[in-house]
Amino acid sequence: MSITVTGRKMPVTDALRQYAEEKIGNSMKVMDIDPLVAEIVLFVEKNPANPRPACCEVTLRTKGHIIRVEECEEDMYAAIDVAAAKVVRQLRKYKTKVIDRKLRAADESVRAAEPTAAGELDVEGLMEELAADDEVVRVKEIAFEPLTEEEALVKIDLLGHDFFAYTDRDSGLVNVLYRRDDGGYGLLKQTER
Repeated sequence: MSITVTGRKMPVTDALRQYAEEKIGNSMKVMDIDPLVAEIVLFVEKNPANPRPACCEVTLRTKGHIIRVEECEEDMYAAIDVAAAKVVRQLRKYKTKVIDRKLRAADESVRAAEPTAAGELDVEGLMEELAADDEVVRVKEIAFEPLTEEEALVKIDLLGHDFFAYTDRDSGLVNVLYRRDDGGYGLLKQTER
């Protein structure tokens, strides 16, 4: 487990760094997911009309998944506390939706697998294999991996974004899944030419 704390246009004091590492680290330890890498970015919004200017942005990376949380509060310590609580919820969701699904699939595979020469199943090996303004301000490069609609729903929840673009596994076309204001999700499908 690795944690990196940085400040965006602000210095990060040792006390603030230690507090962020401790709170987010404890949230990560609760779920016991390896490998897990955390990037914490602390920044203060400059808008004087904003009642909650202190923001904590946490990005967690684990085997093929990204979990992102951003919370703003009146002071930085409160923002870190709220973000840590949200990290626990997101990791719990990740663990139940993604990891447990893989374990159920592994359990079914174990039942269907043939015993080894010694008469025992290689469960550990099987588990390791399965567990395996008008200006552009930020540019991200992503790999469009082929996903089903259900897998895309899991990813949009884990990222906490309002939309998620992916390649449909069945058709090979680009789809965009988005969160609707009135609840639920919408899906934009590319038409075949």
